[in-house]
Amino acid sequence: MSRHHAIDYIEITVTDLDAAKRFYAEAFGWEFNDYGPAYAGIRGAEGEVGGLRQDDETKAGGPFVLLYSDELDKSVEAVRSAGGQVVNGPYEFPGGRRFHFTDPSGNELGVWARA
Repeated sequence: MSRHHAIDYIEITVTDLDAAKRFYAEAFGWEFNDYGPAYAGIRGAEGEVGGLRQDDETKAGGPFVLLYSDELDKSVEAVRSAGGQVVNGPYEFPGGRRFHFTDPSGNELGVWARA
């Protein structure tokens, strides 16, 4: 169910849809709804929460997406094992720890956990 003024849908541009789906499925357990060769919806607990959209290139400066993790160190290893690259951290910040990573298309996202 959508909530007023809450993030409702995040669309991530990727250069290889199949590689992106493999990466996010392996690293975070995400599941997808396929809508053809250039788009896959990201399934959430109560419907789609976002999508992967294939394009020729990714563009810098888009929204920064942060994911939450109950076990940050395991998430770091899952990202590396799935073919992502940790580009910052893990590091501490007030209230927790986080790290940033790039996916196979070069998108930078973050993952955080409470202290």
